[in-house]
Amino acid sequence: KYVPTVFENYITYPTHPPTGKTVELALWDTAGQEEYDRLRPLSYPETDLIFVCFAIDCPNSLDNVMDKWYPEVLHFCPYTPLILVGLKSDLRYKKTCIEMLKTQGLTPVTREQGMAVAQKMNAQYMECSSKEMKGVDEIFDQALVTVVANDRRNLESQEAAAPKNRRGSIAGQLNIPGVGGARKKRRKCPML
Repeated sequence: KYVPTVFENYITYPTHPPTGKTVELALWDTAGQEEYDRLRPLSYPETDLIFVCFAIDCPNSLDNVMDKWYPEVLHFCPYTPLILVGLKSDLRYKKTCIEMLKTQGLTPVTREQGMAVAQKMNAQYMECSSKEMKGVDEIFDQALVTVVANDRRNLESQEAAAPKNRRGSIAGQLNIPGVGGARKKRRKCPML
């Protein structure tokens, strides 16, 4: 039985694949229910990446991405990278799922439909099945790569605009892994 989350937090320390650096990954699974609409924005500040998720076996959840979630994210985190994630990819071709949706005049969400919505959001698109453990690791690997690349771009633009001081570059002062010859340091990486 599905039990919706209210606010669940998970912290892990994965390795950033290209650099081998350890980062702190804090994943916040926020409440989607309407009664939490006023609390949810408290979790947005300092977010480095947002996963916007929908269920492949529930076409209405993809509609909610554009009707509710994307406008909210755009309002509170306009410059935060997004990954649109299609969940339950194992159900797309499952006969019982297809038949159940057919009784409602619906079909499972196609990969093309998900990609079209992601394009409107200027987001990356990925799919996974936690039941079959397909695509899950790839989603988190891509999230880490995206966050580190986004940090690097932000630092490069800051360095171009700011004069260097006696200690060298901004990246060197902040000790960000993989940027500006920084020392090895854990990188905090909150994600929603």
